[in-house]
Amino acid sequence: MGRSRRTIPEELLLLALDPATGTTAQPQSLDLGLAGAQLVELALAGRIAPDGDRIAVVMPRPTGDPTLDTALELLRRRGSPVRAVHWIGGPRLGLRQTYLTHLERCGMVHAVAGQMCGVLPTTRYQATDTAISREIRARLDSAIRTGVPPDPRTAALAALAHAVGLGKHLYPGNEGRSSRSRLRDLIRHDPMGGLVAHAVMDVQNGVGAQPRRPAAAAVAGGGNGGSGRRTAAVRSGVAPAETVPQQAAHHGGVMARAAAS
Repeated sequence: MGRSRRTIPEELLLLALDPATGTTAQPQSLDLGLAGAQLVELALAGRIAPDGDRIAVVMPRPTGDPTLDTALELLRRRGSPVRAVHWIGGPRLGLRQTYLTHLERCGMVHAVAGQMCGVLPTTRYQATDTAISREIRARLDSAIRTGVPPDPRTAALAALAHAVGLGKHLYPGNEGRSSRSRLRDLIRHDPMGGLVAHAVMDVQNGVGAQPRRPAAAAVAGGGNGGSGRRTAAVRSGVAPAETVPQQAAHHGGVMARAAAS
């Protein structure tokens, strides 16, 4: 995989970075979104493919991107397709910091040391070229404004931005309500991005943590209150991500160099 193209995890993180404060919006759910963005990027690279609500490795050959290849190898070791919601909901300690360090190494951001309460050391990250962030944002704005179906990468990025709650960060206040709604609607333009985005929201809603019922019992019982029905309800009429309770804080961990994020 060449480095001329930014990956979706990189773009999602750049979208979340506040240029004024150097902190990231929605830090807990962002870790889930980065895990999902890795899946989308691997799918676009032809390494994995959806298998129902599961993810299957179809080509284990490395991409050349160390962060993506780590995820690909972990998926390969599973030996069988894994449910997207279980993969995204698994431990992701340090993933956000891994990508911040990666962006710093690539020269897209630079670290700014500081202190919290005048005592605790903190690290904030400032974009080195704000034109990159503006270009990413412009793609989303164009898809929202024109209504023209976006390319798969932009559609997946929009789906993930909605899923982690960046809508209120990108389009704040009452004046941004219609844009947040259209951002949510872009989720339908990329099947893989939609699958992953719904899995991110399922984890935040606690759906992935529900015990799985035997298939026969789930069918016989009609899914009254079962996880399959809850998942279907989310996918048939998902609420804007800013209304989803942030119940996945334990997945983000405390980043040693991003304590202020």
